[in-house]
Amino acid sequence: MTDQFPSDGRIAGVDFGHVRIGIAITDPSRSIASPLDNYTRRGEVADATYFRRLVEEERVAGFVVGLPIHMSGDESQKSKEARDFGAWLARQTGSPVVFHDERFSTVAADALMGEAELTHKQRKKRRDMLAAQIILTSFMERPENSSENDGQLAD
Repeated sequence: MTDQFPSDGRIAGVDFGHVRIGIAITDPSRSIASPLDNYTRRGEVADATYFRRLVEEERVAGFVVGLPIHMSGDESQKSKEARDFGAWLARQTGSPVVFHDERFSTVAADALMGEAELTHKQRKKRRDMLAAQIILTSFMERPENSSENDGQLAD
């Protein structure tokens, strides 16, 4: 793994979950982030295959994993799980992974779907990839001097 996050190439945003993982991706110029997929986890081997294929097919240069942080700025058990997942993702794909504050991403995703005439099941299906899009957009818009939790490469 590299010591720096790549400045070129597509970035994939990840909203980590134990059951589903929301995925968004940028265009090659990193101007726009779009929802890509809600991946339902199937076990470590299948998950690794999915993410390796994603890197190859979408030409992913790196990943931004949402980091759950309390309003106080403190990390939680979920933060540790997201960091563990990010480290696993970096090992499995050989791609750099950074973490970005995901506070309010799910709330914002729900708000985006609020006016759409979707069933509860349809909303649930779209929520994770929209949250990943929000995380990725926030990462792309961040100032160079972001908070201490942002931009840390996975071990």
